[in-house]
Amino acid sequence: MRFGKTFMASAFLAVMVIGASVCQGAAVEEGETWALKPVEKLGRGIANVAFGALEIPMKMWDVNQSMGGIAGITYGPLKGVAYTVAREVVGVVDIVTFLVPLPDCPDEAEGYGYGYGPIMRPAWVVDIKHNAFNFFYDEDSIVSESY
Repeated sequence: MRFGKTFMASAFLAVMVIGASVCQGAAVEEGETWALKPVEKLGRGIANVAFGALEIPMKMWDVNQSMGGIAGITYGPLKGVAYTVAREVVGVVDIVTFLVPLPDCPDEAEGYGYGYGPIMRPAWVVDIKHNAFNFFYDEDSIVSESY
């Protein structure tokens, strides 16, 4: 029990020290520093592991919207379980390799090469486009890019 607390404390301290040292020398690029890319990858991995099970209701909703209600309650959960397993594995990979850019994971969706981008798209379990019943994001609070 004591070893676990010590390990977590030292891991937290190491992340903070590495993050602070990298952030000091980071070049600003389009309002975001390159040093925050590994931190975003770590956060995405933690979110994928913690909330990966939300893929089941999200896929049920997606299938219901595209194929109808019967497919939504039969095929939707099966698709959700498959995506849950994939999202959990991707989350663990993101956590373990958050300091290392991976091949075929560019920061931009249309890019190529090494990067800190998501292995799986959409990058997050729930995003603005997959907001079933306005549960996670209120429609009135989302700012649209089209005016």
